[in-house]
Amino acid sequence: MGESGCGKSTLGRTLIRLEEPTSGKILYNGTDILSHDRKKLKWFRKEVQMIFQDPHSNLDPRLTVGESIGEALIIHEIGDCGSNVARLMEKVGLPPDFASRYPHELSGGQKQRIGIARALAVQPKLIIADEPVSALDISIQAQILNLLIDLQKEYGLTYIFIAHNLSVIRHIADRVAVMYLGKIVEQGTTDVIFSSPLHPYTRALLSAIPGKNTERLQLQGEVPSPINPPKGCRFHTRCPRRMKVCEELEPAVTGIKHTVACHLYK
Repeated sequence: MGESGCGKSTLGRTLIRLEEPTSGKILYNGTDILSHDRKKLKWFRKEVQMIFQDPHSNLDPRLTVGESIGEALIIHEIGDCGSNVARLMEKVGLPPDFASRYPHELSGGQKQRIGIARALAVQPKLIIADEPVSALDISIQAQILNLLIDLQKEYGLTYIFIAHNLSVIRHIADRVAVMYLGKIVEQGTTDVIFSSPLHPYTRALLSAIPGKNTERLQLQGEVPSPINPPKGCRFHTRCPRRMKVCEELEPAVTGIKHTVACHLYK
């Protein structure tokens, strides 16, 4: 979780190699996927799928719903296309006759259900969900979240769930990673992060939750450019507890189950 523009979606797209990183490694089951050739990358994308943020732009308007879902089944040569499409549509709560419809005939919530069905089609182990409910009406968001939870239980899925809505995160996540300006500044279980945050940025985020019995922490200044981030701790230009060392050295990550990157916890 983190503010808009902090790099959450870029990280998600990079993990599945829709974006190429300028440096570093992406390890999946101990293997760097940046070294994968076309054949290995096809295998990887069968294991790892993505649900995109905008349901209105991620479906090809020229394809019917059935063709859109069936595309992945054909590419990965998975079973009978027609029967699998019908089964997947049932799993995401859509009637079979929707298979002949086009995207412009569907609502935002229905389109996102199609996006979920497409991700499920290749029987992945991991799904990267990039703010899958942020573009939907409030009345539809809970339905999609509950669908994702039900599917996770049924298929034993792991989600990397990208979001900035704190209520959504608390509802769906088991563990939380807090990102600021392209860096993970704190990680822990959802209960620990929401009840005992350590990093000043995490505390400021959580103080914005309506009804929370804590004083609202107002951050000063603007978020620096990710193209030219500050030296030292990237948060020091806005941190109410900054020290001289914060301006000079990037903090190391400390902790085991609950980790934080902050000079206050050396």
